[in-house]
Amino acid sequence: MDHPTARQVAALESGLNHFNPKLRAHNLTELAALADKGAIALAPETDVANMHCHTFFSFDAYGYSPSALAWHARRRGFRLLGIVDFDVLDGVDEFLHACELVGMRGSAGIETRVFIPEFAAREINSPGEPGVCYHMGIGFTSSGAPVEAAAALTDLWRRSARRNRAIIERINAYLTPVAIDYDQDVLPLTPAGNPTERHILLAYTRAVERSLADPIAFWSDKLELPLDQVAALADDMPRLHNLLRARLMKRGGVGYAPPGPDSFPAVEAFHAFVVQCGAIPCAAWLDGVSAGEQAEGELLELLIAKGVAALNIIPDRNWNIADTKLRRAKLKNLYDVVWLAQDLDLPLNIGTELNSAGQKLIDDFDAPELALVRAAFLDGAYFVYGHTVLQRALELGYQSAWARAQLPSRRERNAFYTALGRLAAPDCAGRAALRKLDPHMTPDEMIAEVRRGR
Repeated sequence: MDHPTARQVAALESGLNHFNPKLRAHNLTELAALADKGAIALAPETDVANMHCHTFFSFDAYGYSPSALAWHARRRGFRLLGIVDFDVLDGVDEFLHACELVGMRGSAGIETRVFIPEFAAREINSPGEPGVCYHMGIGFTSSGAPVEAAAALTDLWRRSARRNRAIIERINAYLTPVAIDYDQDVLPLTPAGNPTERHILLAYTRAVERSLADPIAFWSDKLELPLDQVAALADDMPRLHNLLRARLMKRGGVGYAPPGPDSFPAVEAFHAFVVQCGAIPCAAWLDGVSAGEQAEGELLELLIAKGVAALNIIPDRNWNIADTKLRRAKLKNLYDVVWLAQDLDLPLNIGTELNSAGQKLIDDFDAPELALVRAAFLDGAYFVYGHTVLQRALELGYQSAWARAQLPSRRERNAFYTALGRLAAPDCAGRAALRKLDPHMTPDEMIAEVRRGR
């Protein structure tokens, strides 16, 4: 296929999202080869990053696999990209391999919810759930966990499955005569058996369409909303799903059950798992509005003492807001948390999520509102890539004994891995060059050697 047609390229790209991993791998290899020959144009690299993209191993609103994300980012000229999936590491190996194949600086992470007893009376970043916190680990280098961490990874998946089954049981009772089966209707919607609430919603809407003559009347009755309001959403499935999620699954909905201290792992247990995998515990910030996030300094100091070494932010929802007064308030909160993170030596992991329709493939790095924080965003992206590539090459990442001995402070480690991330080539040859480094070098010697080899 020396000169593929647009239709042939589109077919190869579509196959990147197939649940068959062999087909994804084959199509990515074909696309990369065509790009190498100049048969597919790649946009010039731009200094932009999206380090928080969910894949279809949890839920991606556009159906993207790890391979698809790496390819589309490279084709559009992104310089850095990171995936983050809920409760699993299933996409890590595929994604990092895909990044090397196409020349993308990549990182991989996991997101879950944890319980923080010290904030049990304060809402943090999980609306309406005091003490419960969306939380992350970044910089993983394998889909597998070491022996000492395997049980914790399995526990995350099992907790998620239990919550899903309980939600379905409660919603089935309310939506009678419509009901779905977790194994038959939900699991087939996933490539590796890790559904989210959004998969469950898709199964319910399909069941209603399949079994009822008037779905609009059904949802109007069950949601206690006027027919015309539901009818207006009939051709806008993302908005309908958001409404169903709010009415059925979130606080006050029939499928909702208030979490207790044992519903989610303790933050210390999650951190232990992340560190055992050689990755970096990462706090997550929403918008600075909740009682817990109004005490963000106190919260981050607490989490740093428990092992947090980075902070995740979703910028777009904190400045790209139509209401002028709300935009001004949230933008101030965004600036404040960035300055706080810098004072606390916490690199930033930023991105757009991609787990809800309408979210951007990349943040608008040229927006005037982001001018003050753009450099901090990019430094954080290079930091986690630098850790990732050195951990993969020599197991000398952020948590290594070498890093702790040579770079005892977070500030020193942040500076080293950020500098390395800016220098290290993202392809297979780049990692091979790092493998040739003497692991007894000092950080300065290593940076100098990598710079000489460019």
